[in-house]
Amino acid sequence: MGLLDLITGGKGLRKPTRIRHQGQKLSEILEAHNNHFIGKGGKRANLTGADLKLADLRHANLSGAILDRANLDGANLQQSKLTHASLVGAQLRGADLRNTDLTEADLPGANLSEAQASGVEFFRCDLSNADFRRANLRNANFRLANIRGALFAGADMGVTILRETNLEGVDLSGVDLTTTLLPKGYMRPVAPAPTHQP
Repeated sequence: MGLLDLITGGKGLRKPTRIRHQGQKLSEILEAHNNHFIGKGGKRANLTGADLKLADLRHANLSGAILDRANLDGANLQQSKLTHASLVGAQLRGADLRNTDLTEADLPGANLSEAQASGVEFFRCDLSNADFRRANLRNANFRLANIRGALFAGADMGVTILRETNLEGVDLSGVDLTTTLLPKGYMRPVAPAPTHQP
């Protein structure tokens, strides 16, 4: 039984037509946002604090959308576009973000623990103080992202791109970096030797 089953009790994803935010169907909000994005009227999606737990948002266009403090735990965002989106403090625990484009999105303080985030484009994202513990980050691109204060314990970072990323003050202890593409000359900090009290 996976995390998704634990959260849902074995139930499936929620369709956008069955989710409401501030009295409006999510499907209508997404349609208006898409029209806004392509210049055909519409309205930018403001989903601040929305309950989008287990939402089926595969292939959704949420570029530039506001999702601050939204609950997206267990949501399926596979291949969605979230470029320039604001997800400050958003909950994405156990979410499926595979092959999602988050270029230049803002996610400070977001919880992505146990997320399926392989192949995600985190280029130039603000990921300061984000929680990536036990997340699958294989083949994810963190180039020029701000990951200061982010937590990575137990994350799978195989072939993850960290080149041109400032790793100062980032705790990668316990993470297998064997195949991770690290900045040139990066030296893993050496843990201080334990002191023995007499």
